[in-house]
Order: sequence, then C-alpha cells, then structure tokens
Amino acid sequence: MQKLITAVVSFTLSGLALAATPVDTAHAKKKAPVKQAVKPVAAKLNTHIAKAAPLVAAAPVVAMAAADPKQQDIIADLVHTGRMVCELGNFVTVTPDPESSTRFIVQMKKNTYRMSPVETTTGAVRLEDAQAGAMWLQLQNKSMLMNSKLGQRMADECQSPNQMAVAEAMRLAPPPSLLDAPTFAKK
Repeated sequence: MQKLITAVVSFTLSGLALAATPVDTAHAKKKAPVKQAVKPVAAKLNTHIAKAAPLVAAAPVVAMAAADPKQQDIIADLVHTGRMVCELGNFVTVTPDPESSTRFIVQMKKNTYRMSPVETTTGAVRLEDAQAGAMWLQLQNKSMLMNSKLGQRMADECQSPNQMAVAEAMRLAPPPSLLDAPTFAKK
C-alpha cells in the first residue's frame, strides 16, 4: 500500500513539475527530450505540501432598499400580512408599520424587525432590515425569514391563507419541471 501511495505521489509531482516548465517553441525541435529519474519522495512529502489557508467567511451581501417610492409602494401592496404558521410550530407576524406605508414590522418569538421592500429580479417579494441582518422572502406558495448575516433560515414554510391556496393548487397540478422534455405543438 505504501508503494502504491509513493508511486501516485511521485507521478503527481512529476506531472506538476513537467507542467510548470516553460516550453520554448522555437527550439523545441532542436532539443532532445531529457528523461528525468523519478525519485521516491515519501520521506520528504510532508515538507513539500503547502498548507491550505483557512477559509474566511465572506461578508454578507446586503441589498439596497428600493430607491423609487413608486416601486416600494408596488412591492408593499404585494406583501401578505397577518399571523403566518410556519414549520416546526413557529409563527411569524407581519404587520404594516404605522409610521410608514412602505415599511413592515416582522415578529418571530422575541425578535422584531422593521423591514423595507427591496426590488428583486425574480418577482419574489423581499423585505429587509439591513441593520439587524434579517430578510423576509415571500414566494407564491411560502415565505421564509432569514438571518442574512449568518446565512440561516430562522423560519421556513410560513404560509398565509393565500399562499396555502397556491400551495394546494401546485400540489394538485404541479407546474412543469425545467428538466422535462419540451412539448411541441402538433400540426
């Protein structure tokens, strides 16, 4: 087994050494290829292995609130409000902020967030509290509360009555999968 490991390491290192040598195309035909002896490197293996640098967590991406007040009004009209039941017995309450018509107060357990609408390219409704690092993402059939600083979901599968109806309709008549074969019109 040790001979096999030594052979694989030797082969890999010799391949790396050959790949690292520059090729001079003008003199490539004139020079004869030089064969190099492959030496076992098992004894020196630990000294030649570079240690991997520790992974550094990237800073969370924080989207900017929609600057256009008209766009914020449009997004705010799409937000489902009220108490929404989530998975694992959790619930989230979304209420309009009395101080601003485009802001919302999102509560889960002891956490309270003041969120503003953010434009998305996918059509999903997104509310964010940039200071707290919280995000409310509302799809057609479910919503979720996320901690964008930690990259974790705090509540998932939250549904308003409208979202429950959409989820039931999707269960009964699922939308076509992107992986399904395309259907062509018959002539």
